[in-house]
This record gives sequence, structure tokens and C-alpha cells, in this order.
Amino acid sequence: MPSRTSIALWKGDIQDGIGSVAVESGSFEGFYGFGSRFQQAPGTNPEELLAAAQAGSFSMFLANVLAAVGRPAESVETVATVTLDEEPEIKKIVLTTRAVVPGLPIEEFAAYIETAKAACPMFKALSAVPITVKAELV
Repeated sequence: MPSRTSIALWKGDIQDGIGSVAVESGSFEGFYGFGSRFQQAPGTNPEELLAAAQAGSFSMFLANVLAAVGRPAESVETVATVTLDEEPEIKKIVLTTRAVVPGLPIEEFAAYIETAKAACPMFKALSAVPITVKAELV
């Protein structure tokens, strides 16, 4: 399996410094600072990037689980919310997933959510943080 690389550069102290982050594929590059991480200033932050990774991974693995049992999804959309407290510490991650799978009974869907959670590498990597999934079947 391939390794993936990102690079972050920080200049200055935490309060007044500025950082940049980029992924090796070139598909994303952004800046971050104290304001974008702990306030609502423009820019990205590590928690937002973690949320994107968690949402993307879970959507992909749920779609894979559904396809493997002959119930391919038309779409799987996941919104991930990462909560950072004042410590600062990541206290929780909430995934809100909406899947379009015609004809799938809700009871089966709930079981497939659990299977996807167990298979998702991001769930495994982030096991120290409580992760909740709120799922809707359309």
C-alpha cells in the first residue's frame, strides 16, 4: 500500500505566527494560524483537515460495504464535525451520513454502518476520540 505525505510549515509563535499546509498530490494547499484554528478567521486548520479525512474515508468504506453485499449506494454523503475544546484537545467527532440506497431496509443499513465503522482506517487511527455516527437512509 502507498504512503501519503503532507507538509506543514509554521513560522513564528502560536499567537502571531502563520502556517501553510499542502498535500503531495497538489490537490490542496492552504494557510492557517491562531485565528483560523481557535477563532473564526479565514484559513484552514488541522481539525478541519481531520474532519475532511474522516468524512471521505467513512463515505468510501460505507459505499464499499454496501456494494459488497449487493446493495450499491447511489450516493453516500458524510459531514464530519471535529470538536476542539479549550485545553486544546479534540473531544469528539460526529459524523452525519446520508446514503441513498433504494430498497434497503433500515435495520440492514444500521448493521452496515457498524461494519463500515469497523473497517474504516480513520476510525481505527482515531480510536482515542469518541466518534458518533448519525445515519440517514434515503
